Amino acid sequence: MKILDRYILTSYLKTFFSVFIILMFIFVLQTIWLYIGELAGKDLDVEIILKFLLYFSPNLVPLVLPLSILLTSIMVFGSFAENYEFAAMKSSGISLQRAMRGLTFFILLVSATAFFFANNVIPEAEFKSINLRKNIAQLKPAMAITEGVFNDLGNINIKVEEKYGDNDQYLKNVIIHTKKNNRSGNFTVIKANEGELVGSTESEVLSLILTDGNYYDEPQPSDLSKRKNKPFAKSYFEEYVINMDLSNFNNVDLEDETYNNTQGMLKISELNKSIDSFSTGYNKKIKSFSKNMYSRTGVKNISINLKPADSVTVIENSILEEYDNNQALQIVNLALSNVNSSISHLSMKRSEFKSSTKQLNKYEIALHEKYVFAVACIILFFVGAPLGAIIRKGGMGLPMVVAILMFLTYHFIGIFAKNSAEDGSISPFIAAWLSTLIMLPLGIYLTYRATTDQGLFAFDGIIEPIKKGLKKARLIRRKTETE
Repeated sequence: MKILDRYILTSYLKTFFSVFIILMFIFVLQTIWLYIGELAGKDLDVEIILKFLLYFSPNLVPLVLPLSILLTSIMVFGSFAENYEFAAMKSSGISLQRAMRGLTFFILLVSATAFFFANNVIPEAEFKSINLRKNIAQLKPAMAITEGVFNDLGNINIKVEEKYGDNDQYLKNVIIHTKKNNRSGNFTVIKANEGELVGSTESEVLSLILTDGNYYDEPQPSDLSKRKNKPFAKSYFEEYVINMDLSNFNNVDLEDETYNNTQGMLKISELNKSIDSFSTGYNKKIKSFSKNMYSRTGVKNISINLKPADSVTVIENSILEEYDNNQALQIVNLALSNVNSSISHLSMKRSEFKSSTKQLNKYEIALHEKYVFAVACIILFFVGAPLGAIIRKGGMGLPMVVAILMFLTYHFIGIFAKNSAEDGSISPFIAAWLSTLIMLPLGIYLTYRATTDQGLFAFDGIIEPIKKGLKKARLIRRKTETE
């Protein structure tokens, strides 16, 4: 390695590791703030909290690493240009591409490492972090209650509008559906304005004290004839206590790793198998559904009971006129019932197929993201290095602003594209690669501009014709005034 290559690589590495550590620290702090409400005040050991942050940190690398490469490239090459080091290199016959050659090999190594990291480390960390969160939620039931949605807690489903208090023990606007072993469905509903979770570490019973509410129940009489009346019971209470057995909650192994149901936990080989399995199952469902809908029409039964005649009687008006009123009414009701049943079935299957398509698209996006992560490191380097040489400004000021604006644009384009791909608006392949493919021509353009010692934008082609037009207009005006 030549002295110049060693100097450029050393300068780049010093800045790169500094920027990476600083950005990683900032993103980890953001993670702490996101989950501080769930982790703080829950009597969790420091070891568990640190383990959670350790498992969550690898998920931040796909954000931190490309931004670090972009920012470092702008800072280092901007500093070289600002201190006239590039001018000295060019006077010695060293071009920008030659100066970037040593760093290119380093970026290729980083890209390969990023691909390995995305395929092996991130899925394992995702697996560990989600299982740890699930286990912590079981260990601390208050954490298992998410505001605004129904949460499964043993034999009840509970929904709360708001949690508050030091340990989120106070609940506001509580709705509870109780489960019964011998009946499936929500037949017992409890609503209360306020609630409180009361328990102790010595007891395996957690008490949910509800105040100022109503109790609704639909009993199921043993006599079938009485069920048609749909009896129900309603009562008001000032205080109602529900005791929940915590023996299963507190007997939790924080090292348990039985949950493995998200695409972020899978490697490329596992994603390919899952996508193939999902696609095969989805196609079978479509074929089965089409056959079912065809059988519902009853078309295939017509040939069984109906034989074609040599002559056909043409009915000018409705065929219902061939029947008496009662028969015609029965036919219409039967037809309406079949149509409504088919519409209901179609609506249900549409929602089911939409959910399956969304899940399949998520798996395809997760597969492409592993490749995109590696390629993005290379492309953002070829965007940042020539851009730094063009703007000729080092340090943490302008380069930081430019890098953050460019990366936010890159990142938000990717997020919007992936959200559109989940519901099938665009292809998952295009969604995963869109932001990177947009940056590719930008990198080529900036490299060309920096190599040819041109500015960021070519305004000469626009300004020069305007100048010539103004000059010609002045000459014509002077000639007119002279005459």
